[in-house]
Amino acid sequence: MGAKASIMLQPSEIEEIQKDTGFSHNQIVRLYSRFTSLDKSNNGYLSREDFLRIPELAINPLGDRIVHAFFMYGNEEGVNFRDFMRTLARFRPVKEGTNEGINSRDEKLKFAFKMYDLDGDDKISREELLAVLHMMVGANISEEQLGNIADRTIEEADQDRDGAIAFSEFKKVLEKVDIEQKMSIRFLS
Repeated sequence: MGAKASIMLQPSEIEEIQKDTGFSHNQIVRLYSRFTSLDKSNNGYLSREDFLRIPELAINPLGDRIVHAFFMYGNEEGVNFRDFMRTLARFRPVKEGTNEGINSRDEKLKFAFKMYDLDGDDKISREELLAVLHMMVGANISEEQLGNIADRTIEEADQDRDGAIAFSEFKKVLEKVDIEQKMSIRFLS
């Protein structure tokens, strides 16, 4: 109990997380409970291994990329609760008529873009697109078909013809896609 008690959430922390993420008090408390149950080392951080114990992530073909996204704040020792909540907030439904905050359309698109930008150079190359396609479909599609999909995707999205997809091009391609619906999870309703 001592280790857990020392990392209990304070009311002021809950308030700050509410302002930062838009989650309700009850959602934060319940997600904190889930966070602490995943924190096998009881140190207030989740490791990559902790995340991969989540069955839905373990079986997801993009599970490694999703886990990687939780570490985007640059903390390799692990993910603390606040960063955990900031990442989850990107999957909260967008409030009607708003495009601000951590779960805005732009933030959701940036998050999706990072799933494909494997080397973090702010561009999606043909090789990165192929790698992600491999993760998603495995051996169900031939190399030639995957190559054709990657080539066609780059050809359609690459407006400046540099052989890669920049975020602005990615955003343009997805402007008619309901990304808010596709990247929203109902949290502990």
